[in-house]
Amino acid sequence: MKRVAVRLLSSCLALAVLAPAPALAQAYPSKPVKLLVGFTPGGGVDINARLLAAKLSETFGQQVVVENRPGAGTNIANELVAKSDPDGYTLLFSSPAVAINKSLYRNLRYDALRDFTPVSEFSESTNLLLVPASLPVKSVQELIEMARAKPGALNYSSAGSGTTQHLAGELFKLRTGTKIVHVPYKGSGPSIAALIAGDVQLSFVNPVAVGQHVKTGRLRALAVAGAKRTELMPEVPTMKEAGVEGVEVALWYGLLAPAATPRAVVEALAGAAVAAAKSPDLRQRLLDQGAEPVGSTPEEFGKLFREEVARWAEVVAVSGARAD
Repeated sequence: MKRVAVRLLSSCLALAVLAPAPALAQAYPSKPVKLLVGFTPGGGVDINARLLAAKLSETFGQQVVVENRPGAGTNIANELVAKSDPDGYTLLFSSPAVAINKSLYRNLRYDALRDFTPVSEFSESTNLLLVPASLPVKSVQELIEMARAKPGALNYSSAGSGTTQHLAGELFKLRTGTKIVHVPYKGSGPSIAALIAGDVQLSFVNPVAVGQHVKTGRLRALAVAGAKRTELMPEVPTMKEAGVEGVEVALWYGLLAPAATPRAVVEALAGAAVAAAKSPDLRQRLLDQGAEPVGSTPEEFGKLFREEVARWAEVVAVSGARAD
């Protein structure tokens, strides 16, 4: 009888030790959650963040609010989340910008690998090489010829230093031997507006943010900076098909939490993000905007995130790009 009693006591103690994690997962979230975005409203990151936030609000029964904190190449939002309490109530929704910045900026006050816990890759897309309708070029080769004929006369816009748009532009210059001036804006919205107005002559922008402008003829898509064509505009060739090698800029949208966020909270968030990405209605909305739903585990996204930090460090070194 004593042995049975001891075993029962041991089992109870073991259950007591394990109980907090499930209890924490069930209790989370007990108040509204902030989802910080380091970009202005209207761009691909912001659009994807709002789609995910709406689904998370439905799943958790608590409001998930998107807060746009643009500036400093997304570093304002990144640092705020990195230094927030690791309780799951202040999260970051970002793109490769957060991985790029680790090597692009010399004096960051946070470390992307040390200070974030990857939660889930929500979706992925790419960037299009676009020109305003007023620019008299209809192909990548015509654009290259114009740039070579007028070194330094053409400008390209981006959503800010350190974004994939910035690095895609630098890669394009490097691979084509052209001299084009980078003009960073505070977010995709102002960058796209400048492109439509003809204030800049080209830009690399996500199809999620510019699909309607291409359809109405205000912008002309010359190429896809990715390994394959986009379903949103299947007639647009890849950069390689257009004759330019080495300008493939994969673009992901993902959810990150501060380091040391409890595992139960991370898993609850990841599970909800995966369910959102794979839900039929949201899946179709993403596809309609040129993004493909993913929904990954924390381990899968963590592996991708580490690979991205290393890959972009190499791109920054080769291109010579610097933001400070």
